[in-house]
Amino acid sequence: MITGRFLHHYMTARASKDRMAEKSPVLLDETPDMCLPSISVDPSKRFQTIEGFGGAFTEASAVSLSRMSKEHREQLFKAYFHPTEGHGYSLCRTHMNSCDFSLGNYACTEVDGDVELKHFSIDRDRRALLPMIKEAQEVAGEPLKILVSPWSPPAWMKTNGQFNGGGKLKPEYRCAWANYFVRFIREYEKEGVPIWGVTVQNEPAAAQVWDSCLYSAEEERDFVRDHLGPAFKNAGLERVKIIIWDHNRDLLIERVQVAYNDPETSPYIWGAAFHWYGPEKFENLQLAHEAWPDKKLIFTEGCQEGGPHLGSWDVGERYGHEIINDLNRWTVGWIDWNLLLDETGGPNHVGNLCSAAVIADTVNDRLIFQSSYYYLGHFCRFIRPGAARVLCASTREDLQVTAFQNPDESVAVVVLNRTDEERKFSLKLPDRAGCSATPAHSISTYLWQPS
Repeated sequence: MITGRFLHHYMTARASKDRMAEKSPVLLDETPDMCLPSISVDPSKRFQTIEGFGGAFTEASAVSLSRMSKEHREQLFKAYFHPTEGHGYSLCRTHMNSCDFSLGNYACTEVDGDVELKHFSIDRDRRALLPMIKEAQEVAGEPLKILVSPWSPPAWMKTNGQFNGGGKLKPEYRCAWANYFVRFIREYEKEGVPIWGVTVQNEPAAAQVWDSCLYSAEEERDFVRDHLGPAFKNAGLERVKIIIWDHNRDLLIERVQVAYNDPETSPYIWGAAFHWYGPEKFENLQLAHEAWPDKKLIFTEGCQEGGPHLGSWDVGERYGHEIINDLNRWTVGWIDWNLLLDETGGPNHVGNLCSAAVIADTVNDRLIFQSSYYYLGHFCRFIRPGAARVLCASTREDLQVTAFQNPDESVAVVVLNRTDEERKFSLKLPDRAGCSATPAHSISTYLWQPS
């Protein structure tokens, strides 16, 4: 049992076998070492509340998992979704129609002109994707918050007549496409998978060689205002969050202001989603919150591109750096990309191979837990849904920190050291402090229970 006199310390370090390992508790007293760098935490100063952490269910993940033994499938679900013995993932994403991490292009209706959705079917998802989501929910012990994102409407709805290569939604199909969202949500609900939210379009500013569709800021605004928002309202789906942008931080401000500043569109929108590709531009998150404090910010996709990066420590450190900086700038949820990929970094129907926190070695039937899995764990295992970010500051640039107070009053402080040297510091809490050290290339979580 944690008391007010101790900090429980959990650590992952490159030059050791420690992977979220519990270390000796840190004793707290009333006389901090004034000569050390310091990290100060004040739980009385509170900021945003966390929705959750998680990853993405893709057809690639589901198919890779289906090629593993029952033992390793169960191991994966426990590692990600068990509330006490795993990461406790609660906020996840999936794709409506195909994405690049599908086995090929597909839609729920591919019949030209099917505006009444008479041929609509989610049978493709029933093969592997839905069973994976359902089993994850069973291990989690409750329904997950599922965010749905389309990469492309059906080819017949688009100006270029194909899933890939960008193109735009034809104006005459905007109403049918909005109803498509409603139908998809209803079909998933029938399967026992409630939908928490949707994004209007994955990466609407990029014409990718894979499934993609372009929207200008004005087109996204108009689609939400005139079609998607009213369709959800008419269907009684106002509880489903509508989230815009779903692309990189660099263009966040100029994109969201078009919809947020429109008095008819803004009420339909819960917030904005963003990815980490391109310039970091964390300051744009802060600016977005300051300009529109009633709108939420959520990270919905990030991965290391260019293959599986087996054994790389840099990938984990990238996760730690990005998550801390996002959380410290009002982000309320953080969703990793593919939950699982195979040993090639796929499958991907256009060869866009990437890394994942867990790799399925389908040749030797084993799971490879990457550094990113452990770095993610230092956040999601200790910062639970409903936790509030609290004031936390470091006196050193190379000690990156964030802190949250959970609903049970425990306080989790995450400390990232990406340097080549150990860093000693004093961790200061109200009326008490303790001395600790973070090894080179490590991440630590300190858990404190006020007495």
